[in-house]
Amino acid sequence: MADFDVSHLQIQGVDVVIIFLAREFDHKGESEQTQIHQALQACSAQAGLRGNVVLIWEDVFGRPKFRAPQNQHAFFKTANVGELYAQRNRRLTCN
Repeated sequence: MADFDVSHLQIQGVDVVIIFLAREFDHKGESEQTQIHQALQACSAQAGLRGNVVLIWEDVFGRPKFRAPQNQHAFFKTANVGELYAQRNRRLTCN
């Protein structure tokens, strides 16, 4: 089982489930990142969290990175990750 900090928010009128991941996520290949994203989407839905699942992590230089629906990229490119993290309001446990 893995536990994740989550901010379940409404951003620009859209429900969003922001899951904060460890820096190691950046070292995974595209295919593995996609599989993890899909698994976390399923886990989030099972937990009753509605909305787009967005993954946020830092690269080795501490720069924020994310996986989000294309129509939300503009927001997350300029978002303050610290402020989003400060709004975490859930803990998500996945198998």
